[in-house]
Amino acid sequence: MNVSLVLTVIGDDRPGLVEQLATAISRHHGNWLESSMSNLSGKFAGIVCVSIGEGDLPALEAELAALPGLRVGCEVSRAAAPPAATRRLKLSLVGHDRIGIVREVSQVLARHAINVEDLSTHTASAPMSAGILFHATAELTAAATLDVRQLTGDLEHLSNDLMVDITLDEAIRA
Repeated sequence: MNVSLVLTVIGDDRPGLVEQLATAISRHHGNWLESSMSNLSGKFAGIVCVSIGEGDLPALEAELAALPGLRVGCEVSRAAAPPAATRRLKLSLVGHDRIGIVREVSQVLARHAINVEDLSTHTASAPMSAGILFHATAELTAAATLDVRQLTGDLEHLSNDLMVDITLDEAIRA
């Protein structure tokens, strides 16, 4: 029987890291399903989901733990109960960068019982000033009864300079 294995990987960035991971996974009959990887401040950081037979799992975990220059965490993921009917949302947010902005935004999302499925953030120079802008895009799921206007208002109240764009996929997932 196959299980899903979620790997978290971090190490000093250098050529060949992805190949090391892929070789170890293949050697133990694992199937690389999806991943997200980045260079963050000179560190290679990644998340990988692998499908692997339960019998091959211990040997793969041992090989991953022995990879030079990488710290690899392994978590077996068991199938979760199917979610209740949900709405899918896409959030785009831009504002002047400041300490605590991710905490503030995530607190609003949590108050509305919104699950963050995917989050991507970055900072960039403001085009007409010397300031730094914070950019975030997120894919979210929420209950079918979510009040999107209230959510948008709550996010906009975080700061006068915060621009919020929320798009809603009207298809409710059962």
